[in-house]
Amino acid sequence: MNGPIGFIHSLLPTTADLKVSIPADHPSARNLGTDRSGSGTIVDSNGYILTVHYVTTGAKSIIVTLADGEQFPGELAGQDQETGLSLVKIAGRDLPFLRPAPAEEIALGQAAIIISSTGEGERRVSGGYVTSFDAFDGQWEYMLDKSIRLNAFNPGFGGGTLVDLKGRLLGVVSLNLNEVGKFSLAIPVEYYLKIEHELKTFGRVQSRPARPWLGFYTQPLAGHVVIAGLTPGGPAQKHGLREGDIILAVDQTEIRSRAELYREIWKKKPGDRISLRILREEEAVIIDIVGADRRQFNRS
Repeated sequence: MNGPIGFIHSLLPTTADLKVSIPADHPSARNLGTDRSGSGTIVDSNGYILTVHYVTTGAKSIIVTLADGEQFPGELAGQDQETGLSLVKIAGRDLPFLRPAPAEEIALGQAAIIISSTGEGERRVSGGYVTSFDAFDGQWEYMLDKSIRLNAFNPGFGGGTLVDLKGRLLGVVSLNLNEVGKFSLAIPVEYYLKIEHELKTFGRVQSRPARPWLGFYTQPLAGHVVIAGLTPGGPAQKHGLREGDIILAVDQTEIRSRAELYREIWKKKPGDRISLRILREEEAVIIDIVGADRRQFNRS
């Protein structure tokens, strides 16, 4: 599905390229690198740009390039690791921006267009159809109760613009789901609308209780969940969890999926003790971990 050229060109001024520099000693640098590129969408005429959290976490400096080549220094106005969204602010005024599509008007099978940056003055476009609103759970202690999946490949950097054929913002493109085919996953714009005021006012979401974070990466394995990696210095590593450990239960609640694992952990709060029953080398072991606040850890 190819959108009309004129329509697509009318949307380009609302898109942005992000170049982000991260200190080498930031906890995210090991997995995400120190020089990151991202896409963004202008969502406010006063210069607020919506993108994905993994592009900006730990940002030391942000350079924003608009579609016409004009550059601005950006500042991190707000971020929310739980939704995976980030808000960058530039000094521009009266900028063109995209309005959100009402959630109730986003339907299965509807046509959608992805616009992503591939460089300072470069944008690429792909089109497809919404195929699912299924929940999504990621290996980095992340879960959405609702996502937008579409049968189009993200053509550029993460954080791209997902729009309908009325030019309304549907969501922020986060991932290519290569393991299941030519699909992309977007964070629905409704998540941003729920936290917009708090991000602009406080730089974070204050109304939602903080979730405990353990600092591990997980993969499903034959009806269980296995530890595939550990964040250096994170709670899981400090308390003795190892790669290859299979999580059998959280506080005596049996675990069969990553979604079940996260829901049980998130019943607690940072600072609480979380008891994991794991299988290690054919032996069941109990490991108690004190959950941390991921936002505080990522400040270090």
